[in-house]
Amino acid sequence: MFSVDPRSPTPIYAQLDRSIRAAIATGELRANAQLPTVRQLAVDLAVNANTVARVYAQLERDGILETRRGVGTFVRDVPTPQAARAHRERELRALIKRFVGDAALLGFTLPELIHQLRNEEKK
Repeated sequence: MFSVDPRSPTPIYAQLDRSIRAAIATGELRANAQLPTVRQLAVDLAVNANTVARVYAQLERDGILETRRGVGTFVRDVPTPQAARAHRERELRALIKRFVGDAALLGFTLPELIHQLRNEEKK
């Protein structure tokens, strides 16, 4: 259900986070669906269990997952407004980081980027 690519420059935890969020967004994982245990998912993906636990904990803090003691980790019924806002902000930060990094590789400065963004906004 989830996948990560160890050869990707994107950190494993970020890949797993996106993979879980995508499964929820596409309906592959529905509300109240139980996720694999930390250990099981770590074995399935051949990653460190601490990485999986870190992703589950972050998704729980974001209001996307909930842990039921003695039962497991589940997709929340309805993502909280804070979860939606946190997800949008995280995605925007990642987009900006990639954009600025790619632009820097092409020799553009931050002031040049800001100038062009302002020009685009006016259009």
